[in-house]
Amino acid sequence: MKKKMLALVMSTGLAIGLAACGGGNNNDNAGGGNKGGGETATNDAEAIFQQNCSSCHGENLEGRNGPALDKIGASLSEDEIHDVIDNGKPGMPAGIIKGDDADKVAAWLAEKK
Repeated sequence: MKKKMLALVMSTGLAIGLAACGGGNNNDNAGGGNKGGGETATNDAEAIFQQNCSSCHGENLEGRNGPALDKIGASLSEDEIHDVIDNGKPGMPAGIIKGDDADKVAAWLAEKK
């Protein structure tokens, strides 16, 4: 009986933790219509990150439940960051952001060195 209760508590905690990381899909370009890049693309990427990722990685990329990302570009390339966004890792669900939003966030994070 104790094992069943422990399993229930652990699975509930895991489900809540994973739900907190995924702020929802944001495929509306986060308030921007400019696909030309530059400052607007950076603002879009930061807004997408804040809405979908900051609950686990911190508002300032400092890390919380997830790892700090303030210098992630020093250890992972843009493609590797994009792969993590698409496929997840242990403790991080796959596909929290998709498409153009994932492209923007991967490029923005790759600049963090």
